[in-house]
Amino acid sequence: MAEAFLRSFDERLDVVSAGTRPEKETNPRAIAVMKEIGFDISRTRTKSVEEFLSDKFDYVITVCDDARETCPVFAGEVKFRRHYGFEDPAKAKGSEEEILRIFRKIRDEIRETFKNFYEKEIGPKLET
Repeated sequence: MAEAFLRSFDERLDVVSAGTRPEKETNPRAIAVMKEIGFDISRTRTKSVEEFLSDKFDYVITVCDDARETCPVFAGEVKFRRHYGFEDPAKAKGSEEEILRIFRKIRDEIRETFKNFYEKEIGPKLET
């Protein structure tokens, strides 16, 4: 979700998303709640951070609450590190509607957090 939002803020950004323990496919509920607001992430491929260890990044941003513990050091070359902890909606329990409500809540939190991040940190650097 964060990758889709960042790409939507500025087409000049080169954004990749990866996990410490990626699932085999993108969560269908994430696809559904993103589709509700006009984003098609159905063709995204889940990736492991291992794929990017030799790459250089301006930013590495961890987003799940347990990512800081499971991946405390990204060995690749990174200028800036950020952590924005979000509840993992894939761990939600309850009825389908209750679970989707949590996915929507986290989606909206991610959108707002990354919009603020872009406006305060990325956007001004691109203007100079």
